[in-house]
Amino acid sequence: MLAYIIQRAAQSVLVLLVVGLVAFAMFRFVGDPVDAMLGQERTQADIARLTAELGLDKPFPVQYWRFLEQAVQGNFGLSYRQGRPVSEILVERLPATLELAFVSGVLALAGGIALGIFTAIWRRGISANVIMTLSLIGVSLPTFLIGILLIYLFSVELGWLPSFGRGEVTRIGWWTTGFLTESGLKALILPAITLGLFQMTLIMRLVRTEMLEVLRMEYIRFARARGIREKSINFRHALKNTLVPVITITGLQLGAIIAFAIITETVFQWPGVGLLFINAIQFVDIPVMAAYLMLISVMFVGINLIVDMLYFAIDPRLRADRTAGGH
Repeated sequence: MLAYIIQRAAQSVLVLLVVGLVAFAMFRFVGDPVDAMLGQERTQADIARLTAELGLDKPFPVQYWRFLEQAVQGNFGLSYRQGRPVSEILVERLPATLELAFVSGVLALAGGIALGIFTAIWRRGISANVIMTLSLIGVSLPTFLIGILLIYLFSVELGWLPSFGRGEVTRIGWWTTGFLTESGLKALILPAITLGLFQMTLIMRLVRTEMLEVLRMEYIRFARARGIREKSINFRHALKNTLVPVITITGLQLGAIIAFAIITETVFQWPGVGLLFINAIQFVDIPVMAAYLMLISVMFVGINLIVDMLYFAIDPRLRADRTAGGH
């Protein structure tokens, strides 16, 4: 087990280094931050001075190594746009994104697993067929279009929920939360549904497929022949084996929720790190863009590492294979 953890951790570090290199190299072609920071009255002396101050006159390997050294210490430099430490800006914006991702993830997991089990057990019922038909909408429509439709229905036509912003928030130390205010909770509903709907439909269809596959296996037939209650067969025998292969895909979907929050935050003007990234692109704010991609990469890799550990702990076949391989 320890060797497996070390191996996966080493792979995760390698992935982060590659992502950092690709991101840092890619941002060299999105524009010149010096042009964006200086006005029309700039001179060559101003350009040379600012280029030296930002360290852009150094060779690319030197810039990348300096970026890695500072990133390990949690220092991503100064924002070209705001002139403030990037880490300070991320701390301000991160709670909004994490709360949105958390609510969306709970919605996707709870709704996807529950609906997947329901449509598998009662697959011939009218309700199951209606749910499967509606799930095609969640899979087919792009996220931004779902958000626009929800805004039109619940904000413009019905006037029940706000169409943008985070509402009133409460500060707890450095953390800001909208869970403790009515306007904050209302503002969270539409973005959470928009972000979690696509992932929920994928998880639902995956759980349904795996559940149907398990219900066709021989040991389920033997359990029915022994007279075991159908409820016990579905939830004690079939569900347990259904969730084992679902864990890996679910982990990827949770990582995707954080990565794809950028679209939802743009549609709803949600003040998270995704909207910060979009604004940084417009201003060629390279430190913010690099810090955002590294932050999302760390979250994505961390979630997948945890999922791998859970998968290894739950599935005894993996432990048996590792033991046999070691001997």
